[in-house]
Amino acid sequence: MRLALSTIVGAAVLFGLTGSAAAPTASVSQAIGYHNVHLRVADPVAAADWYMKYLGATKAAPPFNLQFGKTLVALVRTTTQQPSEGSAINHIGISFPDLKSKMQEWQAAGVKILTPMTEAPGLFPYGYIEDPWGVKIEVMQDTETLGFHHVHLSVANPAETLQWFADNFGGTPAKLRGRLDGVRFGDVWVFATRAATPPAPSAMRAIQNMALQFSSVDDAFTALQAKGVKLLGEPKNAGNVRYVMAEDVNGVRVELVANVQPQ
Repeated sequence: MRLALSTIVGAAVLFGLTGSAAAPTASVSQAIGYHNVHLRVADPVAAADWYMKYLGATKAAPPFNLQFGKTLVALVRTTTQQPSEGSAINHIGISFPDLKSKMQEWQAAGVKILTPMTEAPGLFPYGYIEDPWGVKIEVMQDTETLGFHHVHLSVANPAETLQWFADNFGGTPAKLRGRLDGVRFGDVWVFATRAATPPAPSAMRAIQNMALQFSSVDDAFTALQAKGVKLLGEPKNAGNVRYVMAEDVNGVRVELVANVQPQ
């Protein structure tokens, strides 16, 4: 069972080694919340059905497919399916009010369970499942944050990565239940643990990118460009969103998103 560096409980044991992210600087282009995640799947229709049936997602308005509360999910069709584990975005986390019942339901339905439910001391019950397209999902019973809970990165230097997110995107450094270092964007956490081997960039893996919401993508783009952050192209529109992609040194792809009026 390979949990030591890729789980919340494993990270909680090691959090003292990574240090804490300092507060963001005043000059940062501040994200106003977490927005979406892009998942690469062979069959978006089947994937949408699976996430609604087993994880409680609901349909979302285009260009997105699903949502967990305010967090949106875009399903990107791919013919080259590669699992999220081993990439810079290792897994996502979803919290349920009764994890034991959900685990029993998934087991009866044949959902792939990677790790049965166990208790993380000082935290809460958790386990791991995997969707049919290689997305690793940490499932938990964090009653303080139900629904879409976190994005978990696997990187060379966790402390530096969390600091990079705080410095460049203005998230709030915090400790989950006082134990695990992370950065919060609204209700969604970003965690990072040390990769045992160099991680693959997220762009071609099952979890393609995470996305943060801004008041103005263009202002954020200009500020990040001045700071030397790697930006992939210029801001553009897709329906009622304006977006641009950034990428950190580990290959974590981050979409900057703002709502706009449809053209």
